[in-house]
Amino acid sequence: MPEIPDLNIFSSNLAKRLVGKTLTAIHILVPRKLKTPETAFAAALEGQQLVAINRVGKQLYFVFKEGHVLGLHLMLYGAMHWYEGENENKFTIAELEFADGTGLAITDWQKSVMLSLDPEISKVPDALALPEGYLGTALKKISRPIKTVLTDGKVVQGIGNAYVDEILYAAGLSPFSIAEKIPKNKIDVLTKAIKQVLTDAEAHIIKHFPDTITEKERDFLKVHLPKHKLTPKGEAILVTEIASRKTYYTEGQELFE
Repeated sequence: MPEIPDLNIFSSNLAKRLVGKTLTAIHILVPRKLKTPETAFAAALEGQQLVAINRVGKQLYFVFKEGHVLGLHLMLYGAMHWYEGENENKFTIAELEFADGTGLAITDWQKSVMLSLDPEISKVPDALALPEGYLGTALKKISRPIKTVLTDGKVVQGIGNAYVDEILYAAGLSPFSIAEKIPKNKIDVLTKAIKQVLTDAEAHIIKHFPDTITEKERDFLKVHLPKHKLTPKGEAILVTEIASRKTYYTEGQELFE
């Protein structure tokens, strides 16, 4: 699943090619996930100039001049591809076609990509914009594992299954730790780790794939490494499931319960 580092880069690269252009057509080939009729998307967006592309949590928001917004959640296997003329990408969910001939295909072999029209803006803070002391207050009276709390979107927006493992590893915090049991000094470490891990990952991807709009191999990660048995430091990578999510961690991560 594309997460914050990927989506920040996608939004920037999409904006370079698309902002300022007029959307001439939107074709939704697989409408089963829509909560709004297909015709409403066309009526609201076709003929409109695209003025911005923003990341909001795990979604991309395509903002149009008259104020309408196309929300895109790529889910686990969604991807985007440029095309000109006829779209030949397999498993296409939707096509966006612009006045200069540029096309953007949104694909997903699992057919789980979610498109929304004028999505409601969440008030939950983004992982890269947490207010000072926010987590210390937010985690009180939450008796669930910290991994679940950080990924369910109710306390923090934007953190997914891969980077939460990296964040907890960097913070030296067990994914099984009960949120309300984590002491303040460790929450401070966690807060710093969230920003550091996500910004470092984004910098790495930009360096190696500066123009990408598709998710790349994450072989630079330190613990969420399905093909590895050891971290770069030589620690054994332990694998389990928490709330049905595959979880990678090490014995040295401190547990609070």
